[in-house]
Amino acid sequence: MKLHDLFEPTLAHPSLPAPCIIAEAGVNHEGSMDIARRLIDEAADAGADAIKFQTYKASTLASKDSPAYWDLSKEPIASQYELFRKHDSFWKNEFEALKKHCDDKGIAFLSTPFDVESATFLNDLMDVYKISSSDITNKPFIETLCSFRKPILLSTGASHLYEIAEAVGWIEAKGNPLALMHCVLNYPTADENACLGMIPALRRHFPTHPIGYSDHTLPADMHILTTAVLLGALVLEKHFTHDKTLPGNDHYHAMDAKDLKGFLRRLEVVRASVGIVEVKALPSEEPARRNARRSLVAARDIPQGAVIAPEDLTWKRPAHGISPRNYDEVLGMRARRPIPEDTVLTWTDLDKA
Repeated sequence: MKLHDLFEPTLAHPSLPAPCIIAEAGVNHEGSMDIARRLIDEAADAGADAIKFQTYKASTLASKDSPAYWDLSKEPIASQYELFRKHDSFWKNEFEALKKHCDDKGIAFLSTPFDVESATFLNDLMDVYKISSSDITNKPFIETLCSFRKPILLSTGASHLYEIAEAVGWIEAKGNPLALMHCVLNYPTADENACLGMIPALRRHFPTHPIGYSDHTLPADMHILTTAVLLGALVLEKHFTHDKTLPGNDHYHAMDAKDLKGFLRRLEVVRASVGIVEVKALPSEEPARRNARRSLVAARDIPQGAVIAPEDLTWKRPAHGISPRNYDEVLGMRARRPIPEDTVLTWTDLDKA
């Protein structure tokens, strides 16, 4: 699914939809344009629909005494400000160049803004805004992003339902198309803490908005994302790297191109097994319908002209004759000819009394 398709109001799914895949490159470029372009190339080649970066300056994002909330054994920098300052070198010119590279590769460009200045220049570069879970209570910033009149992806990590509902209300009041992204703000998130049941819960509480999933679990076999799709996630976002062995907060729990390709292959197998999302008999079941179902059958010899009574009837396979659903209709009819025992009855054997 392409990102713009997510917000189609009449979107119908005759089968389990293929989700929109967002490769969250974040700041895994480490300040290198060459690495950023490589991330774009690998995400596009692996099958991602969009790649997303993050746009911020440490000085406007975090105070100098902001503590870490990640696994310090994986990312030893204990200050948010110091970590963000390490990765905040990309700005307008760099993202314009990356947008062009995305266009050349046929993958949608996204970047999460964390301040008004970046949000403003990103408006010319992308069709959808992403709001981080960390900004779900930031009403003035949310309303600023809404002012660009574009669809919004809102992550809901670490939020109570009333906080999500409040943010949804702010966005709905501005009229922006909105999708909600279930998210757990643990880095990494243990599989048992993924809480994927929140996906159908969000669908239940916000039925007019598409629901997605932003994942922080370790990639492994990516079964968490498959389960998310089965539970109704229409857009998936997961951190993306060119090298999972690199130190740093967003490398070790990220997927790489190999992970993404494998996930998409396995997801297609799962989607094929789910099939159509409606109830009907399949063409492949036609032999079973004709041969495993039953027909009305003469339970004894029935003389010509006899009125059919319950004692005259039983039901046996195959379903080549009169269906047992017509049992009441057959009772009281007359035999048009002598009917031997064990005959599969057809309408040509009977007359109305």
